[in-house]
Amino acid sequence: MATPVSLWLVYLVLYGLMGMIMNEVGQVLEIARFEYWWQIITVYLLYMVPISILLRPYTFFQQYAYGLLFMGILELGGYALETSYAYPGNLIDSNLGIRNFALAMTLFFALYFPLGNRLASFIHNLLLRIRRTA
Repeated sequence: MATPVSLWLVYLVLYGLMGMIMNEVGQVLEIARFEYWWQIITVYLLYMVPISILLRPYTFFQQYAYGLLFMGILELGGYALETSYAYPGNLIDSNLGIRNFALAMTLFFALYFPLGNRLASFIHNLLLRIRRTA
């Protein structure tokens, strides 16, 4: 089934905001950051949104499992290409060890797909109800 344009717009706004917030949180807490501002667009909007929409029909746990694959590729690529920066001695390194940083990030960010899909659907349905009653 085709995804309505209105739902695509909800995803783009939602993931764009999440990308900006998470990049800022990563910098404030000195965990990690993107090297370039435009990576929020390429990662969250051009990479994660289409994957989220592709995974929508699957169960929560299937979305998470596929998310591990997609985020693992992204995390490894980002740190290998040095387009993502992990602050030395950050919270994750301090608690889990430096060798577990990319794994921890992958495990965390893979949740974006099932949680993002649920939140995007909730917001989209809410907006449709508001529009119908207006």
